[in-house]
Amino acid sequence: MSLEIADNTGRMLIRHNVDALLAQIKLPAAVVPADAQITDKWITATNESDGDPIRLLAVHARLTDGSLATIVVLRDMRDRWLLLDRYRDRLHLAGVVGVLLAFAMGFFLVRRALVPLRTLAESAGEVTSDRLDTRIVMNRVPSELEPLIGSLNDMLAGLERSFQRMSQFTADLAHDMRTPLANMRGATEVVLARPRTPDEYQSVLASNLEECDRLSRMIENVIFLARAEHPQFARQMKDFHVDLELQRIAEYFEGLADEAGVEIVVRGTGVVTANIELFRRAVSNLLANAMRYTTRGKTITMSVTSSDQDVSVCVENEGTRIDPAMLDRIFDRFYRGDPSRGGAASATGSAGLGLAIVRTIMELHRGRARAESDERSTRFFLTFPATEAV
Repeated sequence: MSLEIADNTGRMLIRHNVDALLAQIKLPAAVVPADAQITDKWITATNESDGDPIRLLAVHARLTDGSLATIVVLRDMRDRWLLLDRYRDRLHLAGVVGVLLAFAMGFFLVRRALVPLRTLAESAGEVTSDRLDTRIVMNRVPSELEPLIGSLNDMLAGLERSFQRMSQFTADLAHDMRTPLANMRGATEVVLARPRTPDEYQSVLASNLEECDRLSRMIENVIFLARAEHPQFARQMKDFHVDLELQRIAEYFEGLADEAGVEIVVRGTGVVTANIELFRRAVSNLLANAMRYTTRGKTITMSVTSSDQDVSVCVENEGTRIDPAMLDRIFDRFYRGDPSRGGAASATGSAGLGLAIVRTIMELHRGRARAESDERSTRFFLTFPATEAV
């Protein structure tokens, strides 16, 4: 801060901190009158020769003798510039340090947050085709990842069940196909061991034809089950009266029923929405199965019961009670009454796919198939979602 006071003659009265700088500064043309208020508009902004900012103010003051004096005040603004420069440098430094700290902390936090995911990836990598029973088990899992881990474990459980069914299906299919092939090969080898009569050759050929028919039916059923896995398989749905279709099926089996010495009775009425061809196949499989186990002189009843929620078709036959342990597996593929197949009841000669096809057809119709058995009778139920009457 520099100060200079001179009287009206130009004589210097007071001079403070005045050096060559003040002499270089051009005094402002406007001087504040003695009786005027000093405001910002009277302050003159200028620069030194080296560019440093200067603020300058000139004021007239009336002395006690009535004469005027000129007061010139000069303020060097470099200190404020230096202060702002220091603030700017500190802000720049703080900003750079803050960005680096934020990056480092963010990197650390992200890596720490991703630890469960890396552990999850490592656990998932341990699951292979021969270790599908492995489950993802993690301690102190974040709550956000619990639904994901649960879904993955459910998916692995589903895959394990699918692989088990596929393996069992392949083994059972190979077992069932091996039997007729072995029969054909054995009969052919025996008949070729020495010359035979035409009747013997014809008998072997007829036997081989029966085994070929058996293989053909088995392959047809396997192809049906494979096609049924496609979501567009059962698309041609329509409403129809169940009792009329049951009556047609009973008429179709009338000849076989007379030969087996059993009677087929249809009761009840109802309407369902289904693929009629698949419906016929499911009921026919149940009816053929019932005829196989019904003794002569007994009755097979096909009945329909309707409610607001569903329509149920029941195929009931009088015969030997099914072991309760078998009821849960009776609709599995290739599960038959064959002691050599792991604990079933009795050999039937079927391919073991009839009831599996029934369950698949019901799944395609969003229904369900179940079985009940007691000392009185065995009952197979096909339950369809209810529909309006046509």
